[in-house]
Amino acid sequence: MTPTPPTLLVLDADPPPRLGSLTGRARIVRTDAAHLAERLPGADVLLVWDFTSHAVREAWPGDGPRPRWVHTASAGVDHLMCPELAASDTVVTNARGIFEQPIAEYVAALVLAVAKDLPRTLEYQRERVWRHRETRRVAGTRACVVGSGPIGRAIVRALKALGVTTALVGRVSRTGVHGPADLDRLISRADWVIAAAPLTEQTYRMFDTHRFGVMQPSAFFVNVGRGALVDEEALAGALTRRWIAGAALDVFAAEPLPPDSPLWELPGLIVSPHMSGDTIGWRDELGAQFVELYERWAVGRSLPNVVDKTRGYVPGH
Repeated sequence: MTPTPPTLLVLDADPPPRLGSLTGRARIVRTDAAHLAERLPGADVLLVWDFTSHAVREAWPGDGPRPRWVHTASAGVDHLMCPELAASDTVVTNARGIFEQPIAEYVAALVLAVAKDLPRTLEYQRERVWRHRETRRVAGTRACVVGSGPIGRAIVRALKALGVTTALVGRVSRTGVHGPADLDRLISRADWVIAAAPLTEQTYRMFDTHRFGVMQPSAFFVNVGRGALVDEEALAGALTRRWIAGAALDVFAAEPLPPDSPLWELPGLIVSPHMSGDTIGWRDELGAQFVELYERWAVGRSLPNVVDKTRGYVPGH
């Protein structure tokens, strides 16, 4: 008698993942957020392909039958974590390994674009205005990167390649990484402050009025971590009062950013739609990564990228 394959429940998004290679090795059931709660108890594995959804947090069955493994096609896990999932024996994994280099390239591109005044060059070109300016040298400037995980470390490597002196801040102090106690001192001297930390109780709105007040008037702030790392009202005040020179946000507290949000028109703010890690072919990479993980799980091998559910990220970095 042929054994029944495990049930793989996919919280879908468009376009759906390519899972054809799992045919016969998994019973694939697709669901939307509205039907997730009724289908979760019958699943062995949950693939959170729609990583913008908070449906898992709302539908998790608690003490009842539940998936043995949850994988999210994202670096962050705050959108799915809830006390019941954290307390369960369900293994949670993330998409570490997919987004690090693209995000680092995006941050480096922002630094170069701002230093070389490229946004204004494009504006002048549209207006047919010939206006010579002097721009800033990137080599020799200072950056403080907040978040010592793979994304933060990739950003450090990219900025060092441009000649930027970098300091990395993590949850605890260790070799090559500063602790939270050093953060104010480091951002007070930085030309570039980059937020790339996971969202936890400790990092929620860590960039507030105090932190923006500590920064230099010439500093430029970038958030490629999670939207809630930033008190957006405090950032608006800092830009309006010219406490800092400018900022770029790729993530926001509410996404998509509403058309009537005042952030769209803030002086010195670059808005991008949560795209810093999304390069051509990224969905195929995410799908291939999950298939590889599933093949390991199906034969009882240990999984990489296992999230510490109490901390909210993959430990060991």
